Amino acid sequence: MGAYFSALFINQGGLSSVSSSSPSLGDLPESCVASIIGYLDPPEICKLGKLNRAFRGASWADFVWESKLPSNYQVLVDKILTFVPENLGKREIYSLLCTTNTLDGGTKKIWLDKSSGGLCMSISSKVLHITGIDDRRYWNHIPTDESRFHSIAYLQQTWWFEVDGEVEFPFPAGSYSVFFRLQLGRSSKRFGRQICNSEHIHGWDKKPVRFQLWTSDGQHARSQCTLNEPGKWFHYHIGDFNVENSNSSTKIKLSMTQIDCTHTKGGLCLDSVVIYPSKYREKLQQKGFLRC
Repeated sequence: MGAYFSALFINQGGLSSVSSSSPSLGDLPESCVASIIGYLDPPEICKLGKLNRAFRGASWADFVWESKLPSNYQVLVDKILTFVPENLGKREIYSLLCTTNTLDGGTKKIWLDKSSGGLCMSISSKVLHITGIDDRRYWNHIPTDESRFHSIAYLQQTWWFEVDGEVEFPFPAGSYSVFFRLQLGRSSKRFGRQICNSEHIHGWDKKPVRFQLWTSDGQHARSQCTLNEPGKWFHYHIGDFNVENSNSSTKIKLSMTQIDCTHTKGGLCLDSVVIYPSKYREKLQQKGFLRC
């Protein structure tokens, strides 16, 4: 956009024909600039703010950033941010909400997507109800740098595989997709290289894993998927839900099961449950991280 404006003042010979009395970008009224850049994405607004004084001032205008913030941003500020200085501008609020913020003793992480302003959430495996998690013959919590929470739950072997969870939060209005972040095999480093230990992987090819979610307003989604690609972290799609009223909290319950007791299964890493705006699902697919 900046290049387009500059082109207005370049003659056909490629040289600037702007004289000291000719109009320039700096002569545009700040209010006019703010009205234009309000149609752009937040990263583009920040880039244009570096052009000159008029664009810099416009890029900090509250009405520009209020249109980028979720409709219930004040509720999010009160719930997520531990301290907010008085008279904070809307751009600064947007920036703080885009930072990864931690809730509930470090078991939940919440942030806004910088480009779209959509709310994202990650829920640690430590607050999920995992059948057999207290028996170290079956499950272990393992420290790792592959997780936002620096810890994952690792299944060695079980007959009854069941994971349940729930979350209640004032999600902004919109459509959301819910995923389990899983990996077959346990990662480790050898001679500085990342390798996958597939020693305990078995049983997942017998029957698919079933995923379900329910919301407090009666929505229900289900899916199923066979786990068969070791050594990579994938987002397994549970389902989608919609939020219409952002002034109240939405409660979500979810589950992941493979409870056919005719065989054991094992060698699975469980990192977290992730909730993204539904349009983010396409990005996961393009990057090869999406399953189901």
